[in-house]
Amino acid sequence: MSVNEMSKIQTDSVLAKLSNGGMLQLDEIPDLSIEEFGQAILTNVAFGQRVSALFASPVEGSSATHLYVVLADDEDNELSVGRVEIKGNQFPSLTQHCPQVHMFEREIAEQYGLKPVDHPWLKPVRSHRSFTNRDLWYDKSIKEILPATGEFYSVDGEQIHEVAVGPVHAGIIEPGHFRFQCHGEEVFHLEIALGYQHRGIEKAFMSGPAARILHYAENIAGDSAIAHGSTYCQNIEALCGIQNISPRALAIRGIALELERLANHVGDLGALAMDIGFLPTSSYCGRIRGDFLNMTAVICGNRFGRGLVRPGGVRFDIEKSRVDDLLKRLKAAERDVNVAINLLWDTQSVLARFEKTGALTAKNVIDLGLVGPAARAAGVIRDVRQDHSSGIYCFAHIPVSNCNTGDVFARAYVRWLEIQQSLKFVIEQVRALPNGSICVPYGDLTPNSIAISLNEGWRGEVCHVALTNESGRFIRYKVVDPSFHNWMGLAMALRDQQISDFPICNKSFNLSYCGHDL
Repeated sequence: MSVNEMSKIQTDSVLAKLSNGGMLQLDEIPDLSIEEFGQAILTNVAFGQRVSALFASPVEGSSATHLYVVLADDEDNELSVGRVEIKGNQFPSLTQHCPQVHMFEREIAEQYGLKPVDHPWLKPVRSHRSFTNRDLWYDKSIKEILPATGEFYSVDGEQIHEVAVGPVHAGIIEPGHFRFQCHGEEVFHLEIALGYQHRGIEKAFMSGPAARILHYAENIAGDSAIAHGSTYCQNIEALCGIQNISPRALAIRGIALELERLANHVGDLGALAMDIGFLPTSSYCGRIRGDFLNMTAVICGNRFGRGLVRPGGVRFDIEKSRVDDLLKRLKAAERDVNVAINLLWDTQSVLARFEKTGALTAKNVIDLGLVGPAARAAGVIRDVRQDHSSGIYCFAHIPVSNCNTGDVFARAYVRWLEIQQSLKFVIEQVRALPNGSICVPYGDLTPNSIAISLNEGWRGEVCHVALTNESGRFIRYKVVDPSFHNWMGLAMALRDQQISDFPICNKSFNLSYCGHDL
């Protein structure tokens, strides 16, 4: 055994272990020194784990703050959690050694006023209006911290120019600011500033658990209501000790999650076609996306699945008449989507526009901790449904779709592969729905505990972490939408590209502004 392997084993042993959807008592998490905490992150990431969450939480009855890290080991299908108590107002930054924590450290500084010392680019993530820690990066006389204020990275040189786009855009999309450093048409650097959609979601969770918290979860990102709603419910189920959710309820959750994936992937391919002026696929996919949304409405009455998932199961069953209706709709959509999307791959002008545009390497993906189709398009096999299976995915396997060129074409083609796999899965599950109840009751949450749940949303990994106090109430609820990991991937994809490539690069990621801003 090498020295590095021994170091990995020693470092890994100081972290508490649990599986996806699992729970631990808080006193089961070892209290590490700041050196042990940093070494645990760096060593485990070096050996292939990735940072699913890094966040701060106040220590009750003290002025100190805990830092928590959640590491995902995709190879061994387990999660690791560690913490350190910070008694001052700073901690050593790991960003220069582990780029995956770059945004997490900035977020910690913004939310709790803890300065990551030697962070290479410390500035707000969302720019809270009620910000009390402005002395970290701004003059104290500034009354409000607004999005896209402060210093931007700049490139100096003859004929270098800057292009600012947004926050108001020509399309009907959410607000975000993009600052390009260019030489002619070539992009040297893109910096993305968000925060316009900040709604204080995590703070609102602090009143939980309560009935309205599930509605907040479903609206973290409106196009991912099932992914976030299901992940929240898994945490509640873990903290309540619920282990007898029926296979029927789990199957309905899986059907809804894959319908969500189908609707959004089809919509994205249509939008990519629109961005390059290829109207046949664009027109068809807009309608077919609606067909998949309507299938979710057949199940629960809401096209986005709001109100379907609840702790202990689901609120709506799929009766025999609706099974027949769904199967009929699925077969029609399968036929239509094959015709509409295969037009892309049969058209050379489309392929010429997609190929070699906005490429990321596998190293980019691993260094930045990217997730979802953006990661799989660069050949990194990373999918919660396989790596950290829960619910119906423990029993029904969906092959992981991947490509290896990392460009717009690959991100589009991975979506097409996933559409085919998701269609097959949904049809199989609808045809063979198991018997059983659709929901079981649940009670109070276990006090002084932590629960961690992951799901593979259509953009990638959705991570929720819940911490309870001695009364069984939330003292911290951390949400990591896949977009939080992936916005930096878009910035990297634009390097050395033409600025005219931005629309299709942006659409090939199709990240959430509100999912990032919380």
